Amino acid sequence: MLGIDPGTLRVGFAVVDRHGASQVAVEWGVLRARGELPARLLAIYAGLTELVKRARPSVLALEDVFFGKDVRAMEKIGEGRAIAKLVAAQHGMQVAEYPPATVKRAVAGNGAASKEAVARMVTAAFGLREQPTPADATDALALALCHCTRGGAPQAASLPRSRRRRWTTEDLRHLPG
Repeated sequence: MLGIDPGTLRVGFAVVDRHGASQVAVEWGVLRARGELPARLLAIYAGLTELVKRARPSVLALEDVFFGKDVRAMEKIGEGRAIAKLVAAQHGMQVAEYPPATVKRAVAGNGAASKEAVARMVTAAFGLREQPTPADATDALALALCHCTRGGAPQAASLPRSRRRRWTTEDLRHLPG
C-alpha cells in the first residue's frame, strides 16, 4: 500500500507491505517540488507516477481534508490530494481516506496525540531503529499503518466509536523488533 501526506511543496510517501497481521515499511520519504504551482503539480504527478510504477501498490491511504483557519493552505492540500487521486485512478488503486484525528487515534490511541507520540508509535510499529524523518514521511507511514490497523477498509474511518481499534501497551509487546 502507499500512504500519502499531500501537499504542493512536499508530499510525504510511504510504501508498506502487509503480510497477514504484520506490516513492513519498505520505503518512505518526501517528494519535493519547486517553482510555480503548475510546475510543482506536474513534478508531484511525475514523482508519484514513477513511485507507483516501481512499488506497484494496490491501495492509496490518503489524508482526508480537515477544516482549519487557513483556507489557502487547505486549497493547496486539496490540489496535492487531487494529484494523488489521479495517479491512483490511473493505476487502478483503491483509495482510502482518513481524517488526521482518525490516524492519530489508530496509531497512538488518541485523536489529539502529538506529532512526537505518533512518530514514536510509527517507529515501534514498524520496528524501525530510529524515527523516520522528515515529519511528512512519518505522517505517510502513520496513514499506511492506520489503514493496516483498520482492516484495510476505506470506509473504516467512519466506524462507530465502539468498533474502533485502540492500541494498548500489550500491543506494543507484540510488535516486531
